[in-house]
Amino acid sequence: MQAANRVVLNTGFLYGKMLITMLIALYATRLVLNGLGAVDYGIFNLVAGIVAMLSFLNSSMTLSTQRYMSFFLGSGNLLQLRKAFNSGIWLHIFISVIVVGLLELSGIYLFNHVLNIPADRLATAHTIFHFMTASAFFTIVSVPYDAMINTHENMLLLAILGIVESLIKLALAVSLAYLGGDKLVVYSAGLALLLVALLLFKWSYCTVRYPESRISTKYFDRGLLKEMFSYSGWAMVGASGVIAKTQGIAMVLNVFFGTVINAAFAIANQVNAQLSYFAVTMLQALNPQLVKSEGSGNRERMMMLSLMACKFAFYLLSFFAIPAIIEMPYILHIWLKNYPEHTVAFCRLIIAGSLVYQLSGGLQMAVQAVGRIKTFQLVLFSLLLLNIPGAYFLLKAGFPPAAVLTLSLFIECVIAAYRALAAKRLTGIPVRSFMVNVVWHSLLPVSVATCIALIPSYTMQEGFVRLLATGCLAVVSLGVMIRFFGLSPYELQKLVEMMSKVLAKINRKSPVLNTN
Repeated sequence: MQAANRVVLNTGFLYGKMLITMLIALYATRLVLNGLGAVDYGIFNLVAGIVAMLSFLNSSMTLSTQRYMSFFLGSGNLLQLRKAFNSGIWLHIFISVIVVGLLELSGIYLFNHVLNIPADRLATAHTIFHFMTASAFFTIVSVPYDAMINTHENMLLLAILGIVESLIKLALAVSLAYLGGDKLVVYSAGLALLLVALLLFKWSYCTVRYPESRISTKYFDRGLLKEMFSYSGWAMVGASGVIAKTQGIAMVLNVFFGTVINAAFAIANQVNAQLSYFAVTMLQALNPQLVKSEGSGNRERMMMLSLMACKFAFYLLSFFAIPAIIEMPYILHIWLKNYPEHTVAFCRLIIAGSLVYQLSGGLQMAVQAVGRIKTFQLVLFSLLLLNIPGAYFLLKAGFPPAAVLTLSLFIECVIAAYRALAAKRLTGIPVRSFMVNVVWHSLLPVSVATCIALIPSYTMQEGFVRLLATGCLAVVSLGVMIRFFGLSPYELQKLVEMMSKVLAKINRKSPVLNTN
């Protein structure tokens, strides 16, 4: 299958999964919030948040390991591919032991001296923390198998696993209404067992389907392990910065305002995660092709894909972000009915930060494909950590909780600027090309579409009709602006070619469509 066809088909599989899992996750969040209550929901997201954020760390580590696998697959070196997988297994077992140890040790101090948790729920919080640290072990160990599936671009399997995982989480959420005992403990235990089951399935599938994923000391390569450890270690530094930022903000908010505001913060992150699925999915489908281009020596194609990833990810998130930001109070009302104070402001600011990230996310993929990431990740980590002392001093000075996320948005803009400068130095992508072809041609259509989508909020009463009108105006106006002002002739041509090839392939294979 040609690369263009594969990218679009893989994106289609992942989008299908995304649509289903997004609806399930949103409904499950409502059930969990109602089943646990605002206080227990806040405790769960505060205590388990570090492990929930490991999904981001897991994605980053998967991309790091996948970088080596895709590189060797792109160069046709299957022996090195086997060595990369076996080295990855030992590497991630080591990392998982270190992470679990650090979590357990830090938990002793956090529970006794930092976290603001009601005394009658402290023992429960301890219990679910142990469940979540166990989950961390299995999450990290599964990384090489996720990387192998991504390297072979088996997005259909990833889509199926994602849907099954969402359905099981929905069943757990539904069961909260019928469970006796401590619902918070049972729910946490169920999530931990789910991760164990997923790891066992991925191990079984990869061992049978991909011979290069069979564990053997014969393919142990000390030199490659050392190189992968260095690369993955520095990639983890940047990803850990995101975790430290998110959990640091959650803890600072908890210290000043208690567990209820953690519920608002968790809901905002959940909304952002669901809206970002389209953009993240597109990047996930595009990344193997980008790394394989670098592995085959085609730097020019890698750079082109990187800039396209920035622009298209920003557009895909904007289609949902514009109406969501404008109509957030009504969306939260029809979704959750009752929601904690500050949730609306948190949602809007976190989504805005996500838009800034997507605008430069493709540049980070390019840097990771080239592999020179030590200084790059250190600077990202340092910038992200600024959120924690900044949040503390803002709240100590009497600013409202939303000021913390306003600061986070500003820091995200600084990080985007740094990515552009680093990409120029490490990959050769010109800053001017990024600013003109990506930033200007992305912000112009989105700014105009936002102004048009705001019209119903000034002329109509709040309700479903206004939400529908805002959404339609946002989608249509943004689509028109992208078509005429957002895409270069080359990008438009390539997009049309890719879609035409995929539709032609589907038409040839489908006896229903092919009636001639």
